[in-house]
Formats: sequence, C-alpha cells, structure tokens
Amino acid sequence: MLQTLRQNAGSWIIKFLLLAIVVVFIFWGVGSFKSSNEGRVALVNGQTITYDDYNKAYAVQMENLKYQFGDQLDERLLEMLNVKSQVLNELINNKLLAEEALRMNFDVSPQELVDSIRKIPAFQVKGVFNPDRYAMILNSMRRSPGEFEALQKEALLIAKLRSLIADSVHVSEAEALERFQYQDASVDIEYVLFEPLVYKDITPKDEEVKAYFEENKESYTTEPLVMARYFRFSPDEYRSKVSIDDEQVNEYYLEHKESFLDPKTVEARHILISVPRDAEPAVVEAKRLQAEKIMNMAKEGKDFAELAKKHSDDPGKENGGFLGAFRKEQMVQPFSEAAFSLNAGEISAPVQTQFGWHIIKVEKVNEEKQKTVEEAADSIRQTLASNEAETLAYNEAESLYDASFDNDDLKNLGDSKSVKLWETEFFTRQGPGNISEPVKFGTVAFNLENNEISQIETIGSDFFIIQVMDKKPSAIPPFDEVKEKVRAGLIRELQTQKAKTDAEAFVAELKGKTGSEKTDKQEPLFNATGYFKRNQAIPSIGNEKEISDAAFMLTSDKPLCEKALKGAKGYYVIQFKERKIPDMSAFELEKKDMNKNLLREKQMETLNALVENLRKKADISIKEGFN
Repeated sequence: MLQTLRQNAGSWIIKFLLLAIVVVFIFWGVGSFKSSNEGRVALVNGQTITYDDYNKAYAVQMENLKYQFGDQLDERLLEMLNVKSQVLNELINNKLLAEEALRMNFDVSPQELVDSIRKIPAFQVKGVFNPDRYAMILNSMRRSPGEFEALQKEALLIAKLRSLIADSVHVSEAEALERFQYQDASVDIEYVLFEPLVYKDITPKDEEVKAYFEENKESYTTEPLVMARYFRFSPDEYRSKVSIDDEQVNEYYLEHKESFLDPKTVEARHILISVPRDAEPAVVEAKRLQAEKIMNMAKEGKDFAELAKKHSDDPGKENGGFLGAFRKEQMVQPFSEAAFSLNAGEISAPVQTQFGWHIIKVEKVNEEKQKTVEEAADSIRQTLASNEAETLAYNEAESLYDASFDNDDLKNLGDSKSVKLWETEFFTRQGPGNISEPVKFGTVAFNLENNEISQIETIGSDFFIIQVMDKKPSAIPPFDEVKEKVRAGLIRELQTQKAKTDAEAFVAELKGKTGSEKTDKQEPLFNATGYFKRNQAIPSIGNEKEISDAAFMLTSDKPLCEKALKGAKGYYVIQFKERKIPDMSAFELEKKDMNKNLLREKQMETLNALVENLRKKADISIKEGFN
C-alpha cells in the first residue's frame, strides 16, 4: 500500500492525504511513521525504539569502530563484536535508566534543560550560545529541536541517576591496599617460544587443501555487498550563487550582537607550589610559606619567568609559567578571582586552589570590547553565506526527493533534471571510499532494499539521496576461487599444530627432569623477561593475559607451568624465576589513584547490576533479526 502511495504521490491530493495520515498518527499518540510497528526495532515497557534511533546510534558506533580498528574492520569482526546487539542494548538500557530515574522522582526542569543545551560547545560561537548555530546543527542532524531536547532530557535524567549511584559507593583503605598489593606485585619468568613460522617444510597435498576447505568453508564466506547510485548536494557548490548584502549583515549583527562581544581577558604567568589534596594542615602551611617566600623575591624585582622555571611545579614552567590570555570562567574560581582583580604588572599573594598555592603575575589586561558591525562584517558574511548555501543545497535535494515520488529511478530522474548522478562499485558496510563518512553511507545503503530510495541523508557536510542498485548476499565462494588462500590457511594451521606439539613435548620433558638437570641442560634455551606487573606488557612477549595470569600462579616450589601457553607469536613454555613484593612506601603515593580507579570500577559494577535487575523486570520485545 505504501509503495502505491509513493508511486502516486505526485498529486497534491495524495500529498495532502499523506500529511493527514501523519497528523492523525501524531494526535492518536502513535507518533509518526518512524514509530509505527513497521519502523520499530524494540519496545521497552511501552516505549518505542525506532529504526531511526537505531540507525543513528549504529552509525556513531561504526565510526568509533572504524577509528579504532581501521582497515581490520570487516564483516567477521563486526559479527564477533556483535555490534547490532551492542547498539540496541545500549538504547534499551538508556530507556530503562531514564524510566528508573523518573520512578525515583528525579526531574529535569525546563531551565536545567535550557542551561545544559546552552553549555554544549558545538552550539556556541566564541563561548556564547548561538541560536542560528543550534538550528543549523540540528538541521544537519535531521533532528527537530523537540527530538533533540527529548534526548538531552533523557541524558540528564540518566546522569542524575548515575550521580546517585556514584555517591552511594565507597572504597575502604583495606580494599585499596588489597588492590595495590595485587596490582603492584611483579614477577620475573623465563620462557621458550615455539614459533609456527620456523616450520618451513610443511607442504600439504591438493586433496588435503580441498578437505580443509570443506571442513572450514564457512570461514571463507564473503561479506555482503551493495552497489548504489546517488545524488550529492554539496553546499560548497552553491556558494557562488549566494550574495549577502549590507542590510543582511546589519540585521544579523543586531540579532546576535552578544556573539561579537569579546570578553575581558587577562594575560598572566604563574608559579605553582603543588600540595597533595589529602595533605596534613602542617604540610599545607609549609607550602604556603614557601610560596610566600617566592612571592617576596618576585616583588623585590627578581625575574618572574626565571623564578617560575626554577621553583614552579607546573608543567608549563619551562616557558616561564606563561598562561597566555584567558577568560575568567576558564580558570578555577580562586585563581581567576585573583587574576582578574590585578592590574598589569601586579603580583598576587599566594592563592590556594585544589592544585596547591599559586603566585600570579598579570602581564596584560584586555578589557571587554564590543566589535563594531564593520569589524564583524567578514565573519557575518561567511556565516550567512554558509547558511544560505546549505539551504540552497538542501532545497534542491528536497526538490529532487519530491520528484522521486513520481519517478523512482534516480538515473531517469537525474537525466530529466540535468543533475549529476554518481554510481558506486560494490562495497561492504564500511561504505565506498570516495565519501567523507563512508561508514554512515554504508549504514544507510545496507538498510535499503533493491531500488529503494533513501530519505535526504546528511553525510559529512553534504546532502545525499541514495538508491540501491544491486545487492550481493554473503556467500561461500567456489573452491577454485580461494584455493591458494585456503592452502595458506592450512599451512598456518599445520605450523601452529606442530609448534603446539613440540611445546607440549618440551613441557613433558621438563617435568620428567630433576632441578639440576634443568639447570645444566635447559637453561640456555630459556630467555628471561625481567620483572613485570599484572597490568603491564610482558617484556619481549607483549600483552598476553593468559601468560601473565599463569606467571603469577608460579612459585619457587612449583616453578614450571605445566601446559604450553598460546600467544600471538606462538606457544610458550614458561617457568618461574623470581618474585618481587610491592614497596609499601609507594602505597601512600599511589593510594589516591588506586582509590579513584577502584571507586570507578565499583560504580560501574553497581550500575551494571541495576541495569541487569531492571532488564529482568522489564517488558522488552525486540524485532526479529535484532536479538
């Protein structure tokens, strides 16, 4: 039925009927087409998670994974990471947490919501909230202010609940000490590596290669592929069509005058005498006296920059403690209050912050200044031209999208409208290589059926209308196509098996010998790692958790690990050499960080336990294919 409507929606009568249907859905409380059952991914205690919610969250996660894994990110890795379930579970958990926050009578006032949005840097110009920038960014995200504000309110509710959980969790000194002793213990081991690649004389027969393929053919499954055509509307291409006159500049200036107010700034140097946060009062006072002594030297005429280089604990001491120009709100309050009360050339008394004692010298005061319209004109023209070019690009995309209701073949539509149509080769979910955000493009394309046309999608700074031309599902290729790849895989497996067999035989040999025989005959085979801790990479071996865990289980009474351990480079045989207990004097130095890390872990455990309990009691239904 929807396809029939799409094909016939060119007339204003049909468009009016479509609009009427949307209005009825909204007033019935059903939402929109996006929140209809057909567009629903999950239902959580009656709350809908739409395809749109899911697709946007999935695209963000894919961009993160692309950044993390680079070219290694393929269909198999995505399947192993279970990305679809991860994204959906996060959306479900957020619904449950927001619901629980409301149940516990948390609330977000309209003023809290407004304040939180105004503080988001992306919506600011020179540190001040800019309504036009807010509207422009929401438009590029294809979100209405109402949708974004609902999401922000949900995030604030969850933040309040998380804060309550954080405040309810505590770490005792005994817990911190136990963690310190566990983490800071170190061990030194010896090892022999049986590396698969040294076995060069393995040459499997063709029938063995074929048999190996038959046993493991699923592992050679190709990734699904999509081929698409698309229109791209880039605002940059519309800049030449934009003309901004003086009247528009003046009007914008008057409406956004606060954006062109350069706030008062101070240029200063400082000397920091650091004080531990949990320092005794006597230590704090001794540090204050030290700071006072340095202040007196500065006031007596000693070069402040040289004093900073010699005495300051701040990392910026090498440039004489120079901080550059800063606004009042950019520094912690006691520091900024002192700095902004001084005139150029004046030096403060010692000022205490959470970092310690500061001596401040103001070098220059830049008073607040309102830019004139003439001074702001260039940046205003640039802003208005960018906004107008984006509007022109979007309007043309919208015009083509509306026309696609009458003509659902983008090629014919492009020819009739003289608009350039782009076509891709087949690509994976990572998207085609010539797009600024290929993963987002790929996500949109993979959610379309053959010949289906997307909505207007914002990808990077451009607008796209995408139509899928063809799809190739995952498939097991014919043996002949992957024969050499299979052969290489079989050789690697046989090499690995040989390394494992030899390593296990060596363990058995060591177990059958006395201690003196081990020293005389086997010691030259072993390499020493040197000391390492549980959370450190093993020297000359690397980050190998199983080997590290096994090493810390060994003792002088039971020095040999009685099984060969698989690592990235091959199989290891390890034996104990020496253990070092933690230096308890270091505990006082590390206690603060230890407490912080342990507290974070306990907070996360408490939050996860709450989520698990909420999920057990919740009524959750998930669309087939997303479980």
